Amino acid sequence: MAPTPNTKDMANAIRALAMDAVQQANSGHPGAPMGMADMAVALWGEHLSHNPTNPGWLNRDRFILSNGHGSMLIYALLHLTGYKLPIAELKNFRQLHSKTPGHPEFGYTAGVETTTGPLGQGITNAVGFALAEKLLAKEFNREGHAIVDHHTYVFMGDGCLMEGISHEAAALAGAWKLGKLIALYDDNGISIDGQVAPWFIDNTAQRFVAYGWNVIGPVDGHDAAAVSAAIAQAKAGTDNRPTLIISKTHIGKGSPNRANTSKAHGEPLGAEEIKLTREAIGWSHAPFVIPKEVYADWDAKEKGKAAEAAWNDKFAAYKAAFPELAKELLRRMKGDLPKGFVQTAVDTVIAAHQKGETVASRKASQLALESFTAALPELLGGSADLTGSNLTNTKSTPNLRFDALTGAVVTNEAGQGGRHINYGVREFGMAAIMNGVALHGGFIPYGGTFLTFSDYSRNAIRMAALMKLRVVHVFTHDSIGLGEDGPTHQSIEHAASLRLIPNLDVWRPADTAETAVAWTVALQNKAKPTALLLSRQNIAYIAKTDSADAPDASGLDAISKGAYVLSEPSDVGLKKKTQAVIIATGSEVQLAIAAQKLLAERKIAVRVVSMPSTTTFDLQSSEYKSAVLPAGLPRVAVEMGSTGGWWKYGTAAVVGLDTYGESAPAPVLFKHFGFTAENVADTVQTALTRKA
Repeated sequence: MAPTPNTKDMANAIRALAMDAVQQANSGHPGAPMGMADMAVALWGEHLSHNPTNPGWLNRDRFILSNGHGSMLIYALLHLTGYKLPIAELKNFRQLHSKTPGHPEFGYTAGVETTTGPLGQGITNAVGFALAEKLLAKEFNREGHAIVDHHTYVFMGDGCLMEGISHEAAALAGAWKLGKLIALYDDNGISIDGQVAPWFIDNTAQRFVAYGWNVIGPVDGHDAAAVSAAIAQAKAGTDNRPTLIISKTHIGKGSPNRANTSKAHGEPLGAEEIKLTREAIGWSHAPFVIPKEVYADWDAKEKGKAAEAAWNDKFAAYKAAFPELAKELLRRMKGDLPKGFVQTAVDTVIAAHQKGETVASRKASQLALESFTAALPELLGGSADLTGSNLTNTKSTPNLRFDALTGAVVTNEAGQGGRHINYGVREFGMAAIMNGVALHGGFIPYGGTFLTFSDYSRNAIRMAALMKLRVVHVFTHDSIGLGEDGPTHQSIEHAASLRLIPNLDVWRPADTAETAVAWTVALQNKAKPTALLLSRQNIAYIAKTDSADAPDASGLDAISKGAYVLSEPSDVGLKKKTQAVIIATGSEVQLAIAAQKLLAERKIAVRVVSMPSTTTFDLQSSEYKSAVLPAGLPRVAVEMGSTGGWWKYGTAAVVGLDTYGESAPAPVLFKHFGFTAENVADTVQTALTRKA
């Protein structure tokens, strides 16, 4: 029989590694990992099902450290339990190119499930993880074959609960009855500014009860057995409610002079205080030295291998009984698109081209989604209370609903659950939940709101870009074309702002074909999120023609390169060498085409370039860019938004908008702000006059 682990030394190993690493880096947050060490012993030592030798095991439990500033907690745990994170990396904490950056980063350190640091987003990601697990279990599990069956655990602190996004996430978790979501609240009452009591007076327990959660505690967060018992109680629950375990702790536990103070939060303890702490907790070992017996108590490799092996046996039986289901589950968890996707995409784009419909690009998006959601069961849609405006729902994506009593996914006669989520008015929560869904695997999430409300979602969008996640944001009502709702709802700076986010692909399509291509590229972007900026007003379809001067930069195929030659002077009856180029996006491409015709009547030859995605175009070869935008020709950009981003293309002028909008019908606003064919044509002519 194996000896009983020494939980005190297991916890003190975390404390020692945390204070030593922070001290060596002369930077970091020792207090949180020191305070949560016993909680970690309870969860990681007794309950967490994971395999350090295979961090990507499909059915592992997911652990999220929402209060990511306490990163030395997870680094210590990964090192101690047997992940490929040697002590040298802990000694290199917060240094360039180490595997132990200041906040945990997904895709950088094996065993880290999500990038945390912006408080509140970790718990929100966790809701996405738990939702994905629940939906996959409903879709793939069969009687006697519980293949998808794991928990999502979260550690979080006061800061996470103060951030408003935690309200959005927790409310949805309760509504969705995510019974396998277990959050442990590190209730130490300290933040950077000191005791939180004067400004954080929430009754957290009652708050979560109101959300529909089970609440356990407060328990002594330094009693590993008590925390373990609380986790066991949460796992044994049969009411399909998520659980909050309130764990009362002391920040900087063990430090004689820094515990229970903000001094323990975000700075090294100092050599003398570390010496005193070692004495106080009975840890006599040198910095970064862990006794063999403590390593043995923590080592989870054999236990993890056994857990995965048992699951592999179950999966083998499942595969024998349901071979197609097993194959489909593995495909989706790998993130591969179905074999027929390319043909589906081609058919969708060609159909849009052949029909040539005059519709708003938000409707064009829905038309493309009708095709893609029918072919891709992994597409999981939603909207932040604007479904009828964003048009993110399709015939293949009925609303997701849960039984009020059992929490089970409500299904149709074919046994299929919904695939469109009503997020409510929770834009930030929606964006961060989608990140969690994408991180879990098995789904490609997309969600809609108005473009102007991307401000609410922005940090979660940024996190998706940082983590290289395939998440699609459907942003409709993309300009002053919104009309009477006025400047509060009319996006001005938003397109330019989103284009500044590294690794975010931004598309503003001009018609149904461009929209279908944008969706195609978004779904193929396995390591990049996408923002689709779509119009409220109708946009006429624009015929696609070949360009003699730039044959590789025209036609349907060229759309996927982000910009292409849409119309040459010869297309409007002017057989003359091109004198200027108009670049336009979205609904303004129609203005460019109309201006081209006016200029042709003035005997001025203009090429029109549609640039639905600056972010994609910027990645093309210099040869392609030169073919689309020839050197020496004046360029005029047209977009109903901030002009700043257009000057990088060497534009002579920009017909844009650097003020806020007004409340009036869209046609009135277009004329008022100069978005007319006449003004665009005059601007081009003026640019040519200046050049001459």
